[in-house]
Amino acid sequence: MPADVPAVLALVRALAAYEREPHAVAMTAADLHVALFDPDPSASCLVATDGPAPTSTDPGSVVGFAIWHRTFSTWTGQAGMHLVDLFVQPEHRRGGHGRALLAGLAGICVQRGWLRLEWAVLDWNTPAQEFYRSLSAGPLTGWMTWRLDGDALTRLATDT
Repeated sequence: MPADVPAVLALVRALAAYEREPHAVAMTAADLHVALFDPDPSASCLVATDGPAPTSTDPGSVVGFAIWHRTFSTWTGQAGMHLVDLFVQPEHRRGGHGRALLAGLAGICVQRGWLRLEWAVLDWNTPAQEFYRSLSAGPLTGWMTWRLDGDALTRLATDT
């Protein structure tokens, strides 16, 4: 919901602090709103709340999020999902929120016929790795994430 954007952005900043990059977040609430709610959105988001049952008129506070986008596999010829970030406030962990977020993402994949749900985990984040293993997920072997950004991206784009 658009009303959740400020809370999700605050959690993104908390995630950046947890990942030892507290000053790395340049995204604004307006950026996040466009990414999620533009006519051609570049991302989607599920939120976890500490609120009562879904039938209640009080949805509760946003305590976690999962931001994802659609992918495509040339091996399978099918769509999939890339989980960009999943974060639950530390004081709300072990309450089932992370599992519920991942189950929600898995449900979207199954409902849409998507074959994969993939994400990256920092090599030092052993609590997250243990949590993902408890759900029968595992790391891909032989693959490393690569990135081209900043000046290098601009140089390559303008190289003729």
